[in-house]
Amino acid sequence: MKSKLIVGPPGHPRMTKSRFFLLTGLILAAAGARMVPHPPNFSPIGAMALFGGAYFADRRLAFGVPLAALFLSDLVIGFYDGMAVVYGAFALMVGLGLWLRTRRRPALIAGVATAGAVLFFAVTNFGVWAAGTLYPPTVAGLVACYVAAIPFFPNTLMGDLFYNAVLFGGLALAESKFATLREAVVA
Repeated sequence: MKSKLIVGPPGHPRMTKSRFFLLTGLILAAAGARMVPHPPNFSPIGAMALFGGAYFADRRLAFGVPLAALFLSDLVIGFYDGMAVVYGAFALMVGLGLWLRTRRRPALIAGVATAGAVLFFAVTNFGVWAAGTLYPPTVAGLVACYVAAIPFFPNTLMGDLFYNAVLFGGLALAESKFATLREAVVA
């Protein structure tokens, strides 16, 4: 049975409903993993952003679905200081996923996931420093902020690599088993 195409406005990419629901479900499941006990910073949020950018055919969905999933999980976990900076870094990671869209190979996905973890580390810790409540507004304060965050970076990187393997690998496995989940070829 053939899955129907979700048709966007003229000029926008299309995808099957089955694929849309699978991509959305994978991202929501990853967001749900935030509720499970885990080591500090071993989180799926970087992978959700990269995966959404790499696979949603429509840029609005590429940003909207992962950001909505992040927001829904934050509703459960609770809001926190610096959310705007986290969401900004998350959107930049979706942008990395958009770049990855036509280059989805395992080694490159791992490299971009690593770059995304570094980007997230740099942006969010700059935001902590810029807030001015924990560190002095000096170069020494900025350096102290980054140094204090270094112990958390390995978990961020490992979480991003792990969840990217689960999301990208899970989709590849599903695509290999079910033709309706593969990207639609639009003439």
